[in-house]
Amino acid sequence: MAGYKPLRQRRKPMADINVVPYIDVMLVLLIIFMITAPLLTQGVQVDLPQAVANPVESPENSEPLVISVDAEGNYYSSIGETPDEPVEASVLAARVTAVLKRNPQVPVMVKGDASANYGQVVGLMALLQQSGVPNVGLITKQPEN
Repeated sequence: MAGYKPLRQRRKPMADINVVPYIDVMLVLLIIFMITAPLLTQGVQVDLPQAVANPVESPENSEPLVISVDAEGNYYSSIGETPDEPVEASVLAARVTAVLKRNPQVPVMVKGDASANYGQVVGLMALLQQSGVPNVGLITKQPEN
């Protein structure tokens, strides 16, 4: 028995996939998306007027251009580097004209604060018309009842 070597038993290959690492990665991604999703909302907080209206259909693959008017009459644009800072009327007109030259089918929406002066909203709509916007939509909030 001096030259006796015990035979090793060969293991059979496992055909199962270990899914624990995939579940860990999925949970980490879920947590990351839950944290970053609220940060993705853009724009200025305005108190929208309430009205009963049907939603506007927009062309596919076309995000609307949203122009906001706050209670003080400041204009805000959803395009540009800083959508939460006020924009001068001349700069806003230039931006809207540039967007319409690139994509003439882009819908333009006005988001006016409920306590904003009516003249300020009408002035914005006139400015948009001078910039070449054919149709302007008004964003409202559905009544709660």
